[in-house]
Amino acid sequence: MRFTSKLLRGRLIRRYKRFMADVELDDGGTVTAHCANPGAMLGLKEPGSVVCLSRTDNPKRKLRYSWELVEVDLGGGPARVGINTAHPNRLVEEAIHAGIIAELTGYSSLRREVRYGENSRIDFLLEADGRRPCYVEVKNVHLMRQPGLAEFPDSVTTRGAKHLRELARITGQDMRAVMLYLVQRDDATRFALAADLDPAYTEQFIKARARGVEALSYCCKLSLTDIQVAHRIDHSL
Repeated sequence: MRFTSKLLRGRLIRRYKRFMADVELDDGGTVTAHCANPGAMLGLKEPGSVVCLSRTDNPKRKLRYSWELVEVDLGGGPARVGINTAHPNRLVEEAIHAGIIAELTGYSSLRREVRYGENSRIDFLLEADGRRPCYVEVKNVHLMRQPGLAEFPDSVTTRGAKHLRELARITGQDMRAVMLYLVQRDDATRFALAADLDPAYTEQFIKARARGVEALSYCCKLSLTDIQVAHRIDHSL
């Protein structure tokens, strides 16, 4: 996924009201950017952090800047983290079409936002003649508290637990169910659940796995021009 405009660098002044961030750009100007991330963003919203913004000329947009990346250092050198939660589904779709996610290859049809379960929509439904339909739910990951170890979630997510219950139900209907954790960091080498931050999610995950729900974790490569799904990483799930 390529950014549609050149990213602008600056320093974070503050993130507030969940979806807004004030940034001092390198040219000295100050702007308010949209933060497309409703999560806690632990370790990613510290004042003074180097951030990168995209800009749009769309007159319908109230805020013309969007917060895309933040630079962090947990001791292994600077790393880029993607904080825009609007991107993961597009990144995964591109990766599926490109054959990067080996476990999801071999399907001739990909549909997005298909209704299923109890008033839910699956991120992707993959289908092909002679194969079980494959339901894929994507979760954005950016939390890291230990060098190299990406974790999910970064706060309590009742919606995420609901998705696990929905996936677990369809495994009993001759369907394939996959939970895909996409790590928008270029310093992640492994993945785990943050059980201390949301024990209920972890409990539901264990139940879903016992019912046959698959779990995949992939990391990304991030630059000032694009974000790409890179490769699968180890997980202790």
